[in-house]
Parts: sequence; structure tokens; C-alpha cells
Amino acid sequence: MSDNPSFVLKSVEDVAFEQRPIPEIEPTEVLVEVKKTGICGSDVHYLLEGRIGDNVVENPMVLGHESSGVVAKVGSGITSLKKGDRVAIEPGATCRRCESCKSGRYQLCPDVQFAATPPVDGTLGRYYRIPADLAYLLPPHLTLEDGAMMEPLSVAVHAVSTLGSFRAGKSIAVFGAGPVGILCMAVAKAMGASRIIAVDIVQGRLDFAKSYIGADIFLPPSPEKDESKAATSRRSAKTMKEQLKITERGAGSIDLVIDASGVEVSVQTGLRICKAAGTYVQVGMGKPDVTVDMGVIMQKELQLKGSFRYGPGDYPLAIQLVAEGKIDLKPLVSHRYKFEDAETAFQTTRNGKSEDGKGVIKAIISGPGVAVDSN
Repeated sequence: MSDNPSFVLKSVEDVAFEQRPIPEIEPTEVLVEVKKTGICGSDVHYLLEGRIGDNVVENPMVLGHESSGVVAKVGSGITSLKKGDRVAIEPGATCRRCESCKSGRYQLCPDVQFAATPPVDGTLGRYYRIPADLAYLLPPHLTLEDGAMMEPLSVAVHAVSTLGSFRAGKSIAVFGAGPVGILCMAVAKAMGASRIIAVDIVQGRLDFAKSYIGADIFLPPSPEKDESKAATSRRSAKTMKEQLKITERGAGSIDLVIDASGVEVSVQTGLRICKAAGTYVQVGMGKPDVTVDMGVIMQKELQLKGSFRYGPGDYPLAIQLVAEGKIDLKPLVSHRYKFEDAETAFQTTRNGKSEDGKGVIKAIISGPGVAVDSN
């Protein structure tokens, strides 16, 4: 515990390795030696733009929030964990006192300290401190890479299970077959989906969704010249219904629509193909102002829900689904990097493929001094 090398975003597209102080922990916290960290789209967005909405990087900030590791030190008040335990890190400490926290929706806490959201440092260093109840013990047969993947999987659990109230025998359509979209499909499959539809504009992603999930796939038509987004969505929805035999009601209808893309046309199309009285959950973050047809929402009495990270019970369910073999996370890890190659890992994720042309699903960075193939 002599040093804490960290991967720091200094300003837009300016990163560096720096030594940071080893965090001191409170009696209710643990210090985790980080072993594996996945790269999220938000990390890349901060790298390229220096901000997401009102969250602006004004001072150097350690990146990373999808992590797992080994408990290095335990607070004096903790008996549930011990040094050496392997844990998945839920990277958002909340106040526990506000209305949201006390009502069981702590993800909406206004004072959340979320890793790698300005001004809070992230997990891409040797050590990270966390409240002990946000460090989840990994079953022995799960790997540390599995542990790092619990963060995006919990996003999917929150959207599909917690907010979407998904149950066995229901159908789902997911717009956007990136990591979170794929994981939403995986959760739905684990929960007994009768039908899963994947929608994306990249054929390779659809091919992966078909092979990994067994999803029906739909490649939306390209916009026509001078066609409005609304017109494109109407045409896309019509084509999708025809090709996949989607109906407004009954056995061919779609119970739950998840948008994991944030793309305006996808949002519009998703609302149009959702069943009457169905549920639509927005997971993907796109531009802030999106035009939707309120008539469609009203006439079908759709339930529209926004999904933000994860809340109580989502991490435990994510771990359970993987531990029981209902979700296999290994096929999603497409690229692995040493800590000192973190910048290359970010550039690869940014480009969507590595120099050898292999497409990125999820890139994992090992902790300082940790071998790439260690688990």
C-alpha cells in the first residue's frame, strides 16, 4: 500500500498517469485494491467533450467506474467483509438521509458521490474507498472481470426488471445493441422472455445479438433525402412491424421497449412499435431535446419511464443471474489491456475497433501491476 498510480483526465483529450494519495477510510468503509475496470461510454464522453450535460470537468479527475477488486483494508465498524475478499464495486455513495434515499430510490440522491462524475474521482487507480455495503462479495466461481461487468449489468437489471417489471413470457424490443443494450437483452432472456428483438444500424452488432442472445434482428432503413426524423421513424416502424410481424395487441405485440441508443429516431420508432398499454424505458442518453408524438403515447396509454443507473437490489440480482449461469458475461469482453495501456484502451473504445479491425463490445483495463489474464 505504498503508492496509488491513477489514470487522470486533465482536460479534453489530455490524460496522464499520476500518483494520488491512498484514501483514508471511515469505520463504515472499505478500501478496495482495484483489479479490473471496464470502459463506459460516459468515460469516453468526458475524455472527448469534458462534460456530460451539467457535469463539467473543471479539475483533473480520475476516470473509470465499472470496477471490481480485492478488499485491502476494512473499517473498524465492518464485520461483513474482510481483507482479501473479492468484490464488485457499486461506485455511487449517497447521503442516506434525503427523501430519495429514505424512500428507496437512492440513485436519485442529489448529493451522490459517483465515481468519475465531476468532481468525484473514479476507480482507475490502485485503490478506491467505498461504503462497505456497496462492495458486493463475488461468489468463488465468478471472475474479477465478471465483477467489473456487474456495473453495466446492473444498469440493465434496473431498466428491464426494476422499471420494466419484466416477467417470463413477455416480449421485448431493444434499440441499440451496444454493451448496455446487449445486457438488457441478456436480462430479458434470463427472465424467460418469449421474444427478444434487437435494433441497430450496425450489422455486426445485430449479428452478435443474434448469436449471443438468439434475438430477432432489425436493421432500420436509412433516412431518405430531406426526410424528417419523424417521417423516418414512421417508415421504420411500419417496416419493422411488417418484417417481424409485430402487432398492436395479442401474441405478436411488444410488452416492453428499451431504448439504449439515445437516438431520436430510435426513440420515436420505439414508441410506435410498443403495444397498447405497454411500457417504454429510456436508458440511452442522447441529445437533451427530442421530439416525440404525444398522440401515440396518449392513444396507447403507454407507460414512459426514465432509467438512471441502478438502485436497491439491482446489484444483488445482477450477481445472482451470473452466478446461476443465466447470463454469461465472458463473450462481451472483447478487448483486454494492461494499466499502462489505458490510453490505448480508451482510443480503441472511442474508435469502435482495435488496430486489427476487431470490433469493441467491452474493453477491460487491469489494475496497476495486475496481469491482463488474471482473474
